[in-house]
Amino acid sequence: MTVNKFIMRSALFTFFLLFFFSISSAQYQINTERVIQNLETLKTFGINDEGGNDRVAYSDHELDARAYVIKRLNDLGVEVQIDAAGNISAIRKGRKGLSKVVAFGSHIDAVPNGGHYDGQVGSMAALEVMQTLVEQKIETNHDFELLIFTNEEGGVFGSRALAGKIDEGTLKVKTSSGYTNAEGVNRLGGDSATIFSVKRSKEDLHAFIELHIEQGSNLYDQGIDVGVVEGIVGLKWWDVVVRGFANHAGTTPMNKRKDAMLASAEFILSVNRIAKSIEGNQVATVGRIQALPGAPNVIPGEVRMSLEIRDLSSDRIKEVYEAIVSSAKAIEEKYQTTFEFAPIDATSPPAMMDDRIRKVISDQAKSLGYTQLSLPSGAGHDAQDMAMIGPTGMIFIPSYEGISHSPLEYSTPEDIANGTQLLLNSLLALDKMTKL
Repeated sequence: MTVNKFIMRSALFTFFLLFFFSISSAQYQINTERVIQNLETLKTFGINDEGGNDRVAYSDHELDARAYVIKRLNDLGVEVQIDAAGNISAIRKGRKGLSKVVAFGSHIDAVPNGGHYDGQVGSMAALEVMQTLVEQKIETNHDFELLIFTNEEGGVFGSRALAGKIDEGTLKVKTSSGYTNAEGVNRLGGDSATIFSVKRSKEDLHAFIELHIEQGSNLYDQGIDVGVVEGIVGLKWWDVVVRGFANHAGTTPMNKRKDAMLASAEFILSVNRIAKSIEGNQVATVGRIQALPGAPNVIPGEVRMSLEIRDLSSDRIKEVYEAIVSSAKAIEEKYQTTFEFAPIDATSPPAMMDDRIRKVISDQAKSLGYTQLSLPSGAGHDAQDMAMIGPTGMIFIPSYEGISHSPLEYSTPEDIANGTQLLLNSLLALDKMTKL
């Protein structure tokens, strides 16, 4: 073979490869217009006069929104079911009949007068992934499962059920819609009587990814395209009671007072000071306070307040808490008061995202030309419970000015499209991996 013929054949082969991969790449493109339109339609279920969203869990608004999503999934011809916890599950079969699924999804319920992007972007992106798989006849090795979780805003209920973390007490909790979880699940087509049967094992899940808005301003402030989530912070809550002595505000000299409110004010300042003084991303908050007896002419004899600490490390949460308790002891002596800390059973441990999935997401973001940032999630998500079942990852897209749980919540169509494309590419890359 002459050199010229060899060069010509090589050139033809190279052209063929480039053509093939360009066609293949085009095959895997999401439909930006469609995902945005689905999101716009979803907004209409529960939109209020203030422009916010009242689609709280188990409400009529949520029932209508779920009916819309289920219809879209049924139109695709995938297997759609409502499990006993009310989670929507849609499965598209893979070609190899593997036992473990590649799962993805989020939630569509909202906080009262919330926004239109929290959870909803991830859910509509998941719908777009499923539509793309079906429309473009993309063959996968694993079954692909889309999940729309129940009552995320009321305590990540649906994903906790899958992780086996609910009990009879959880079912009795009353939600923003006025229904208990048990009543609400039944409204959604679930079955509270058999709900504990939905628990999944580590053998069920090959991988799970949730796409979500950041709900913070890191990506927005830095002009970064996507976030690769390191983990979801753990949180612990305490009820704090400060006791002094209630007395007449007009007749008790300033140097004779045992003012529980004054002690509480210094305590709140110390919580802020301590959280900022320790290196790291931990946060500590006093978000609720009540003075008793609560009269203008009585020195408060008792103050009740909350304390919340969040971080990716349980040890760091403990360190911050111990420093706060130590500070409280000094305040006790200064104001002749007492502090009592009572843990609240509403805590969650940190949930680290799987390093292998984080690498896949990062590599895919790089191949798409997206700028990226590795960061923790300061808010809870369904992914934290899915991480108890199997390898889990999260993708963040920017939130306008970090605003969330507000009618002003917003992410641009471009950011939503970027996140959806990254979700699809990452899921397909994970599907090719035989084992995680």
